[in-house]
Amino acid sequence: MLNVRFIIKMLGMMFILETLFMLVATLVAFLYGGDDLFPFLWSSGILFAAGVLFYLVGFRANERSAGRREGMLTVTLTWALLSFFGMLPFYLGGYIDNVTDAYFETMSGFTTTGSTIVSNVEALQKGILFWRSLIQWQGGIGMIVFTVALMPIFGGGAIQLYDAETSSITHERFRPRVTQIAKRLWGIYLFLTALVAFLLWLGPMDLFDAVNHAMTTIATGGFSTKNASVGYWNSPYIEYVIAIFMCVGATNMTLIYLAFKGQFGKLWKDEETRWFYTIVASAVFITTLYLYMKGIEGDAERAFRLAFFQVSTLISSTGFYTADFIPWGPFFWLVALMLMVVCGCAGSTSGGLKAGRVMILAKNLFNVFKKQTHPNAIVPVRVNGHAISTDIVHKVLAFTFVYLSLIVFSCLILTLDGVCFEEAIGAVVSSLGNVGQALGSLGPVGNFSGLSDFTKWYLSFLMMTGRLEIFTVLTILLPGFWKQ
Repeated sequence: MLNVRFIIKMLGMMFILETLFMLVATLVAFLYGGDDLFPFLWSSGILFAAGVLFYLVGFRANERSAGRREGMLTVTLTWALLSFFGMLPFYLGGYIDNVTDAYFETMSGFTTTGSTIVSNVEALQKGILFWRSLIQWQGGIGMIVFTVALMPIFGGGAIQLYDAETSSITHERFRPRVTQIAKRLWGIYLFLTALVAFLLWLGPMDLFDAVNHAMTTIATGGFSTKNASVGYWNSPYIEYVIAIFMCVGATNMTLIYLAFKGQFGKLWKDEETRWFYTIVASAVFITTLYLYMKGIEGDAERAFRLAFFQVSTLISSTGFYTADFIPWGPFFWLVALMLMVVCGCAGSTSGGLKAGRVMILAKNLFNVFKKQTHPNAIVPVRVNGHAISTDIVHKVLAFTFVYLSLIVFSCLILTLDGVCFEEAIGAVVSSLGNVGQALGSLGPVGNFSGLSDFTKWYLSFLMMTGRLEIFTVLTILLPGFWKQ
């Protein structure tokens, strides 16, 4: 039987911790003297009251009896309910005047998708802009991981929450306790954010814009404080810094931590990392050549810079842009869709299928061809020199099948709702991969405000499903999940 008290207690903890983040945005609103101060105060009060109520109801929960079912349900409810409470500043302040759009914007933030319904971002108050960036920053490595890092009292429930939330094929646990893992991941996350903010501040950005873009860069989120996104500054320095760190954000955070500890070899020798950066380099080369040869961009350096930035933002599932790639034509649209499906590495802040799964699929396919001529040969899939179990290969195959099936099914749903094919496939791949950009009118310079309420709710569901690696959300929809 489900440990309901444990779930309620954990949700209460999440709400109380989230109140602290909302108060930071409240402080920003106060410092800039905006009219968003009172919406934040009301929202913080509502969120804190809900957190205390939930915690008191589940106070006597038996944490030792919490298992995977409790972990999956807690994580799913956390993302769904935090998006509800997180939308309150937008809605109560009148900055987004309907619940559907406010929830879509907030879910896009927490899942680091970056899709928006806001047509004029620059008209928003400073506190609201900071809140949009902050929810993406939290979502980057996960509110659950943050909670586990600060709450060792979770006891036996911590590992269930960590495993259900972290987007990874396997976890390289470099410390014996999951709370220590979470603390160190958040430590490197904080350091990288501060580093990017400092580097951007050295350029033409002011401190406010630098902090906001640093948070959404490392989180691979993509919310910007400007209507023209990063293209607003027209600065090669800014573009190169953000492009590089978008790729860093799409790299396995555990390996980055180990690199900072002096074990750089583990990062360099990791096959998934090499596959990821090979894909990036190949896509940048092809796109640069395409832009230059087609005369879309005659200057070689600018063609490379445009290609590097757009490839980085797509494969890292960030959502920034410096150019509208829709006029570039169908060839790059196809390149963009492939990058949006693959995305970054396991254990990173990016979404998508993950480079590690693509690597395993490719190696397994090669083995299938090899066994055609050598049927009795034993050819395991090897990653980093070690044979991985057939169970992992089967899980990757199953995940990929479900991922692609969900894309096809969702495209059918959106086209039935009146969305054209080009925009439907772009919106679905973007939402499920937490990318932010899509095709057609939903491309880099467009937004999602013109979609129907039904489509926005469905895409919000896809964002959450993709952020939690599909199985976590879909499993709780099965009847067997609820059986004793």
